[in-house]
Amino acid sequence: MARLCRVRPVASSPAMTAFVVACCALLGLAIGSFLNVVIYRVPRKESVVRPRSHCPGCNTEIAERDNVPVVSWLLLRGRCRNCGMRISFRYPAVELACAALFAAMGLRFWDDWALPAYLVLAAACLAGSVIDIEHLLLPNRIVFPSVAITAPLLAIAAGIDGKWWPFERAVLGALIASGSLLLLALAWPRGNAMGGGDIKFALLLGLCLGWLGFGHVALGLFMGFLLGSIVGVALVAAKAKAMQSHFAFGPFLAAGTLLTVWWGTPILHWYTRT
Repeated sequence: MARLCRVRPVASSPAMTAFVVACCALLGLAIGSFLNVVIYRVPRKESVVRPRSHCPGCNTEIAERDNVPVVSWLLLRGRCRNCGMRISFRYPAVELACAALFAAMGLRFWDDWALPAYLVLAAACLAGSVIDIEHLLLPNRIVFPSVAITAPLLAIAAGIDGKWWPFERAVLGALIASGSLLLLALAWPRGNAMGGGDIKFALLLGLCLGWLGFGHVALGLFMGFLLGSIVGVALVAAKAKAMQSHFAFGPFLAAGTLLTVWWGTPILHWYTRT
């Protein structure tokens, strides 16, 4: 397996790359279906295991044939088979988004043992972002389990490669990212869009960015703040938000991280050469 920090010629094995990407996309559809349960239940402090998925209108358990990602929603025309209650488009949208994110990770890391860790990152970013947008909340029940799963996966990848520095750098990246947001929150407590959830979320983001390099940690945070600033200014200009209003910052941190995971290496190479 090639090291994650090294730029690899993905096109050198198109058949294997396509196979990995397809498998990741199918897995993403299945995980996306579970994320819908997480997104609905975690903010309500409900179990994500029991009871089985059911219609929120009539409480009828959803049959297996009606629980196929995307397909079932299309066949039922976005309604419950039993009571006819409309099912939000968010459900297939989350499933498709998860499939797309997993496919992108598969394309980026198709020959790397760190791929499972970045699939966890993609799922956590998606679920956390949707919850943050809807509830202005990044739950510990998503952040901490994601960190607890991702860290061992990266450790395993480092052990297989026989090179521990990327994992050590990942741990330092987590501390740097989370510590930076904490210091910023303490230094600028008023008018700060960040909350405690964002600071803890940065542990996961910094962990995965640090595996790639310290430059990726800095770039990922910068991209997150840049995207958040652009949207924040646009909302204020459109009078959709007041200057001191809170808005979901987690999605911008997640977006900045994912963009850096995919394109951070060429961006940093370009920047250091100019």
